Amino acid sequence: MAGSGSAAVAASPKAIGRSSSGEFSGLLWRGGFAASFAWAAASAVTLFWPDIEDWGYTQEFGHFLAAFAVLLFVLGLAGRRLGPLYPRLSRGGAWIVALAAGILVWEIVTIKTGWLPKPFFVAPQELFGVYLDDWQRLTSCLVHSTLLLVTGYVIGGAIGFATGVALGWSKAAAYWGHPILRLIGPLPATAWLPIAFFIFPTSWSAAVFLVALAAGIPVAILTWSGVSSVASAYYDIARTLGGGPRFLVLKVAIPAAMPNVFVGLFMGLCSAFAVLVVAEMMGVKAGLGWYMSWAQGWAAYGSMYAALAVLAIMCSGLVMVLF
Repeated sequence: MAGSGSAAVAASPKAIGRSSSGEFSGLLWRGGFAASFAWAAASAVTLFWPDIEDWGYTQEFGHFLAAFAVLLFVLGLAGRRLGPLYPRLSRGGAWIVALAAGILVWEIVTIKTGWLPKPFFVAPQELFGVYLDDWQRLTSCLVHSTLLLVTGYVIGGAIGFATGVALGWSKAAAYWGHPILRLIGPLPATAWLPIAFFIFPTSWSAAVFLVALAAGIPVAILTWSGVSSVASAYYDIARTLGGGPRFLVLKVAIPAAMPNVFVGLFMGLCSAFAVLVVAEMMGVKAGLGWYMSWAQGWAAYGSMYAALAVLAIMCSGLVMVLF
């Protein structure tokens, strides 16, 4: 008994050491170390592989990549101590590595080897330089585009929703509205550019109209489909319990149609983004679409791609807010 007790005591420090080591290893975010290595590799290629010509901001961009690699390494050490942030980082670890690999390949095929020549292909540090040098104008254009998009989208979504409910509920509204919607619906909103700029007093109000039209048509069609496809048994039960027309619309038809409504809102948002760029190229004096048109006119493709990236992030963020 004494011998076994002594052996247990002698073995306990090693067991505790193994337990502590395993527990510490389990707290780490291993994907963060892989991501840190990938971004460090992209930084090394940027800083130490000579450029075929001077594009500017190579050193600054390389140091930025190195700083991000250090941040990922620190996050890897923190691991599960990050709390609610840890699951999101774990899910996105592969994408963080893929993004670093994409930047690495992009760097090699443009500024390091010239396989994709200027001016139509630019290096990542040129976009980085645009964000550093022209951030004030880009921010102003982003604010203007967001205001224009939200204004047109809210107006179009509200009118489209009300129109869809009316078409799905009222036979008279469906009789008169169905042919009109079938006539207007397939037409792209940009086809209304001449009429919009003739009717509305300013280019901004015309752009709002085009965005609202692009957003409202899908919302109207899918809301109409959702309301008209509600099972008649729901209405029969509601009438049995004393529900009137107002109750049937607000408490039965609209809630049952909400899945279709949100699909329409998503499709309307995508259509509104496409029209936003075109509308801002046709007379609006600010906005990301105007910025891209201006940059293309001066063959500043780095600025155009930088604005396109901002527009993509803006679209993704609004879709995330919507859902």
